[in-house]
Amino acid sequence: MKMTIEIDCTAVEARAFLGLPDVTALNDHMVKEMQSRMDANMAMLAPEELMKNWMAFGSGAQDQFRKLMTAAAGAAVGGMGGKRE
Repeated sequence: MKMTIEIDCTAVEARAFLGLPDVTALNDHMVKEMQSRMDANMAMLAPEELMKNWMAFGSGAQDQFRKLMTAAAGAAVGGMGGKRE
């Protein structure tokens, strides 16, 4: 024998029927917190803010990056040809 029961109720009614807690206030708080964090992070992704952060390291970081890239390029070129006789 096969039976099908269809229940038409809202999520709130289903939670109450099953004895689950009402988490509406907690959910609202979490959504507001996530929105505020997203807004703060979006502001940091603005081009002006990115440039400020990158330039804060000064020319020392730029020189270090240039040296790193030069060394990597030199190693790549030196490693490609193998030994020459």
